[in-house]
Amino acid sequence: MPKVFVHGNPECDAVWGPLIAALTDRGVDDCVSLSPPGFGAPVPDGFRATPAGYVEWLAAALGDLTGPVDLVGHDWGSGHVAGLAAAHPELIRSFTVDCGGLIHPDYVWHDMAQIWQTPGAGEEAIAAMVATPHDDKVAMFESFGAPSDIAARMAAAVDQAMGECVLTLYRAGAQPFSADLSARLDGAEPRPAHIISALDDPYVPAALGAATAERLGARHTPLPGRGHWWMITEVDEPADAMKAFWDSL
Repeated sequence: MPKVFVHGNPECDAVWGPLIAALTDRGVDDCVSLSPPGFGAPVPDGFRATPAGYVEWLAAALGDLTGPVDLVGHDWGSGHVAGLAAAHPELIRSFTVDCGGLIHPDYVWHDMAQIWQTPGAGEEAIAAMVATPHDDKVAMFESFGAPSDIAARMAAAVDQAMGECVLTLYRAGAQPFSADLSARLDGAEPRPAHIISALDDPYVPAALGAATAERLGARHTPLPGRGHWWMITEVDEPADAMKAFWDSL
C-alpha cells in the first residue's frame, strides 16, 4: 500500500526526508514523494496552478501507482490532498494532513499569504523572494530547522516558476476556498483521516485542526512544541502516530 507524500510552499520533496527515514526505520518502506508543478517540479504547458489544477495533477499522478494509496499532505499539500479526497475518494484508502485549518470554513490566511493575494504587493514580494541570494535562502530554511543539505535543495527550488505558481495558487485559494473545500469534503464518500496539529504553527491555528478532526471523525495527533516544519525536526512522535494510524486500517 503506497504512502504518497505531497508538500507545499515554498518547498521541494526534500522536506520529507527525515520523516520518511523515520518511517522506513519502522518498517514503512513504500513511501513515494510527489512534487507539485512549480514546487520542485517543472510546470507542464497549459497547467493551471489553481487548487483544482493541482487536484487534477494529483489524481493523474496517483493513476500511475498501484492503489488505493494512503495520502499525506503538508502545507498547501494538505489542501491538494483534501481536494483529492473530496473529488476522487476512490483513489485513496486514507489521508493524513497537517494543516487542518485549510479545511475549516473559518480559516483566515496568514499575513504573507494575504500579501501574495494582493495585486501589486504580491508581485513585489515574489520578485524579492526569487531575487534573494542562494546562500540567504539556504540560511532561511536552516532557520526553520532544516539540515544544510535539505536547506540547499529547498533554496534551489525557489525560482520564478515557483513564484508565479504561488501567486496563482494563493489568489485562487482565497476565501471562500476553505469553506467550499470543507463543504465538499463533508459531502464526499468518507475515508479514514488523520489530522496532525503542530501546536506552534504560526500559519494555521492548531485549534482549527482539532475542530476539523472532530468534524470529520478523524484521528487527531497534536504535536506540542512543534512548528510548521515538524517533519524535519524530532520526527519520532509523528512517525509513530502515522504508522499506528495506518496499522489500524
